[in-house]
Amino acid sequence: MNSRKNEAKAERQQERLDSGFLAAHFPEVANIVISMMYNQKGIKALLRTVNFFPGSYAFFKIDCLSKNCVDGGFDLTQVITSMIRSHREATKGELSCEGNGTAADHSAIAYEVVIQYV
Repeated sequence: MNSRKNEAKAERQQERLDSGFLAAHFPEVANIVISMMYNQKGIKALLRTVNFFPGSYAFFKIDCLSKNCVDGGFDLTQVITSMIRSHREATKGELSCEGNGTAADHSAIAYEVVIQYV
């Protein structure tokens, strides 16, 4: 299990590097703010904010909080690219982790994405 988790982490790091920079893909974007409320069975809800700037990687996958989660997390790529295409400034939604692992209690998030344009 640990070996697979390390492989998954290395793959995610390579995906991040391969994604390129936000400015290269979306030059019209000044910044993106993702606010998330993590919810997981048996753990107090956790608020997290992630900021993206022109020099940030255009990688919009957020890890699951479950320690036993493998290949999971929350992919906000489609949400963000759709917002940029339609020049939308804000949206809200919810996602559940669909990862693999021994834990049946992966986390879920309620998110808000706010994009500022140049």
